[in-house]
Amino acid sequence: MDNIIEAKELQIERKHFHVEFRQNERGKFLRITEEAHGRRNTIIVPSTGVDELTAAIGEVIENGERAPA
Repeated sequence: MDNIIEAKELQIERKHFHVEFRQNERGKFLRITEEAHGRRNTIIVPSTGVDELTAAIGEVIENGERAPA
């Protein structure tokens, strides 16, 4: 059974996001769930990779903003 350490919900346009930092017997992890049009998609990132993931997201956004339109 997972224990929720911290959670936040967001609505962006027609999508709902649930961002949860959880812990179970195997360790801590980030769980991001997207709900849209009756469908649900989830990604799970071990806590050891959260910094790397957020850095990669920031880099992709930064490089994308500099790309020619």
